[in-house]
Amino acid sequence: MKQLDTSIIISTYNSTDWLEKVLYGYNNQTYRQFEVVIADDGSNEETRELLKIMQEEVFYPIIHVWHEDKGFQKSQILNKATLHCTTEYIIMSDGDCIPRKDFVEQHVKYREEGYFLSGGYFMLPMNISETITKEDIYTEKCFRLSWLKNLGLKYSFSNNKLDSGIISSDLLNSFTPTNPSWNGHNSSGWKADILAVNGFDERMQYGGQDRELGERLTNLGIKSKQIRYNAVVLHLDHPRGYKNQESIDKNQAIRKQTREQKKKWTQFGIVKE
Repeated sequence: MKQLDTSIIISTYNSTDWLEKVLYGYNNQTYRQFEVVIADDGSNEETRELLKIMQEEVFYPIIHVWHEDKGFQKSQILNKATLHCTTEYIIMSDGDCIPRKDFVEQHVKYREEGYFLSGGYFMLPMNISETITKEDIYTEKCFRLSWLKNLGLKYSFSNNKLDSGIISSDLLNSFTPTNPSWNGHNSSGWKADILAVNGFDERMQYGGQDRELGERLTNLGIKSKQIRYNAVVLHLDHPRGYKNQESIDKNQAIRKQTREQKKKWTQFGIVKE
């Protein structure tokens, strides 16, 4: 058995139907030298039972990191999950993002010392999210535009993420540049770099805690690389009741301070000061 060299942190909270589909996606990967670390923000027993069942079916080891439910604590559980990763390289995604079969392969292919990677996601409507089955994931049918259009998917330029080849992916990344910030749905970097900036700022709520981490990595001198047309996940739809203006304003204030003061370290991260 080849030695593991990549850890994949997947955040989740009481969403077993979506998480099951995501775990099937990782069981379908072309690159297999990875572990999955579940960052569980206080889910009930149903999630634990699902992971027991899935561990018997999937090829990769699953590490379940859980803490008590005390409201939205995603930053805290991601920091705890980071410490449980046993490899030097970390990919972060969510429990509602199904990876294309070459997802891990692409992150491994493009990783480089001194860089973090920013991948892409394709948002699906609720009706298609609910329709996708285990078979659709294993056959990659759910990544075919023709199949999605038959279910009512409307055309948009972002559709190119799903069927772009190696050459067109690189061209699209060049022709449609965007700020390759740390994106919680699909990003990766070296564990040592994440620890060097003290992980996520645990004061932050929904909306921007991932970007703020990327801004501190940039202040540290870690460059970003865009691979949003190479490494792709399908983002399943779900309610967003935890999103409110108060938390967004608070997060934006923290991010503004990080940028203006060029902060490389947070006092409210993995190591508490």
